[in-house]
Amino acid sequence: MASTSHFNVYNINISSFLLLFSVVIVSCSLTICFASESEVEKESEFAYVEGTGKGPKNWGKINPHWETCGKGQMQSPIDLLDGRAVQVFPNLGKLRRDYQAAPAAVKNRGHDITVIWKGDAGKITINNTSYQLKQCHWHSPSEHTFNGSRYDLELHLVHYSSQGGVAVSAIVYEYGRPDRFLSRLFHHITHVDPEEEIDAGIVNPGDIKFGSRKYYRYIGSLTSPPCTEGVIWTIVKKVRTVSREQVKALRDAVHDGYEANARPTQSSDGRAVFEYTPRVIEASA
Repeated sequence: MASTSHFNVYNINISSFLLLFSVVIVSCSLTICFASESEVEKESEFAYVEGTGKGPKNWGKINPHWETCGKGQMQSPIDLLDGRAVQVFPNLGKLRRDYQAAPAAVKNRGHDITVIWKGDAGKITINNTSYQLKQCHWHSPSEHTFNGSRYDLELHLVHYSSQGGVAVSAIVYEYGRPDRFLSRLFHHITHVDPEEEIDAGIVNPGDIKFGSRKYYRYIGSLTSPPCTEGVIWTIVKKVRTVSREQVKALRDAVHDGYEANARPTQSSDGRAVFEYTPRVIEASA
């Protein structure tokens, strides 16, 4: 049986998370409405390699609008299992995904490969707020770490609410069998030049397999400039597989120096990370 002090800390952490979550929903229009536009416009001004003057340690100094990259206190990515007490919180609820096929393009942003949906590709729902899917992109190696270890690839699905709030779902991959979604786009990835965009036809984000209802959630930031904070992160617990050829294609397509495009992990600054595990699974354990 948990002690009274532990129970109180648990409730305080949950209350703090829900309060912060509410503040993010209410105030997002003031802070992150233009996050996607800023990210695209500034893509050529930053790098992932230190010693170039444009590496991650200097992001906050390159542009005054990127100051949050260096001074923010809710930065991403983080290590999800670095010894902190991850709170199991079934009340977060199942991640509701309502995706649908829509016209899309594959864009080589120079620092990553991005799928941009041109039509309504569906949404996710978090805390009764809908977030429309706008794009997805890949980082290699993974940006989030687990006990200090990185996986081989991480996919980010970026969603926006009508108020400008940002919610990102992330899936990590290790080398193994090819990923079917990447296989569908392989030809486009290998034929799009840096700073160019090509039509990918109808692309169904429902083909992206999550593989698990379990996930981690915390409040963080964009992982590239302008590093805007207030982003709701959902990281799927299940590790999926991707082939070495697929990761190589993603790396070969981008500009030199961006083959490894993972931002170093940031300080959690006392933030709680919550784990959602369905009650039926919890009860049968």
